[in-house]
Amino acid sequence: MAIEIILIMIAAGLIVGFVGAGGSGFIISILTVLFGFPIHVALGTALTSMLFSSFSGALSHYREGNVTLRAGIVIGIFGAVGAFVSSHFSGIIPEEILNYLTAGMLVLSGVILCIRLLLVGKPTDKGNTVSSFIYSNKIIYFISAALLGLVTGALSGLFGIGSAPFIQIGLLMLLGLSAQQSAGTTMMIIIPIALAGGIGYAQLGFLDLRLLVEVVAGTMIGSYIGAKFTKRVRPVYLKTAMVLLPIFAGFLLLSA
Repeated sequence: MAIEIILIMIAAGLIVGFVGAGGSGFIISILTVLFGFPIHVALGTALTSMLFSSFSGALSHYREGNVTLRAGIVIGIFGAVGAFVSSHFSGIIPEEILNYLTAGMLVLSGVILCIRLLLVGKPTDKGNTVSSFIYSNKIIYFISAALLGLVTGALSGLFGIGSAPFIQIGLLMLLGLSAQQSAGTTMMIIIPIALAGGIGYAQLGFLDLRLLVEVVAGTMIGSYIGAKFTKRVRPVYLKTAMVLLPIFAGFLLLSA
């Protein structure tokens, strides 16, 4: 089964690297539905694996010029705090309930991102005026980035997901980043979130080290290659992939 897991994770990593999402929710669905791992173990292992695959993808995105360091550092630090604290509450949630909650969060994240990208309009709308104001004021920028980190980090720690769609929404709407920049910067932000959340799950005993190695072996290869295609496709395809990935993962998890 180890070979099967690695091969499937390479394929998953290709998608995750392209979209710029942490992919934790996608991996949770695969581990739970296809391989039958308990949801808590899947959460802890998948979130921790994002530390490695996101590092690989973020490095590739950085070389492609898709990473905004200013936003990534602030959001990442506060996201780590939120993830570590909330991860300790995940263990007290019953498995069946946590399964539905995680699936619901994945679907919701895709729906919200779809509303922003497909219905609200292009970067020239009022949302861009707000982001321009935030960007021009250092204090407001810092507060906005810190709050975004705390909220998305807390979601990651509690539900084991990387919260990539929520991070991307914040980067697009609040900080005014482009689709490519939000994809690359999100992968950078997920690194400290995954590290802190992984430590929390390890303390609860929900981290399978052997499974972690197998997942990491596949996703690191796939995400590094997938990131190479982010700038080579039309933005509409990238935005569509951002929306569909969490929704697909959510419905896949509901079928477990």
